[in-house]
Amino acid sequence: MKILVLGGRGRLVAALARAWSGRHTTVCQSRPDLDVADIPGLERLLASCAFDVLVNGTGMTNVDECETRRDEARTVNALAPAAMAAAARDHGARFIHFSTDYVMDGLKTTPYTEEDEARPLGWYGRTKLDGELAVLGDSPSHLVVRVSWVFGPDKPSFMDAIIGRALTNPRVEAVADKFSSPTFACDAAGWLEPFFAPSLPGGLYHACNTGSCSWQEYGAHALRCAAEAGLPLATTTVEPLELKAMKAFKAPRPVHTILSTEKLTRVTGITPRPWQDAARDYILLKYAPLPPAR
Repeated sequence: MKILVLGGRGRLVAALARAWSGRHTTVCQSRPDLDVADIPGLERLLASCAFDVLVNGTGMTNVDECETRRDEARTVNALAPAAMAAAARDHGARFIHFSTDYVMDGLKTTPYTEEDEARPLGWYGRTKLDGELAVLGDSPSHLVVRVSWVFGPDKPSFMDAIIGRALTNPRVEAVADKFSSPTFACDAAGWLEPFFAPSLPGGLYHACNTGSCSWQEYGAHALRCAAEAGLPLATTTVEPLELKAMKAFKAPRPVHTILSTEKLTRVTGITPRPWQDAARDYILLKYAPLPPAR
């Protein structure tokens, strides 16, 4: 199949494109050639391309910047996906669009399902929800895939930042009262490739690794794995912070956004592995020293 990936330098879609390229013709479009804020230019680009699957990995994801740059956030997160959905429909192609756990208000303490009502707290979540609705309303074959706390080898993430701090600082802290489900970008490639077959239904799906954690628990596990990899850490302890103490945050953050993947498993037969196992594999692969050359 021919797959067109928009935003191919992102943490998630770069891993997807690499995994799929061995079995499919995969083409990535990124800046400066791609500007999704230019809707007419985006429409012309998509009209000129041939593809069987269109994957949108673009987005304005800095939740605080979305509060202050509202028009740009709406264009990138809502209007551009609507244009992509229309182009995919015109091509007779499957469209895979990524969304976020931030469309939820975080008041539910059990995992959110796809049937739960989305009630975003901030502008980022509102624009992402508008994008979801536009894509799902365009064609029943389109996919909206919600992910959360993505980590992977193509771009540093929270775990890499925690490990970097612990290499030089004996005091490491992270928020202990915000909870979600980490997503390993490399695992997501296997979860989503079955949807290249038109026989699988489109719609809304949650795609993340099994289990949940706080930022503090996430960071503590990362440091344990980094120590196992042989890194000379100054500490393996992550001390707790309260979300309300993060004064630099401008946008509201939902507290509990754990995502259920039961629908993904029901449709594909795939059960995502625990996030702890995925995180350990990622850290050992990236940070474990190579064996001595013979």
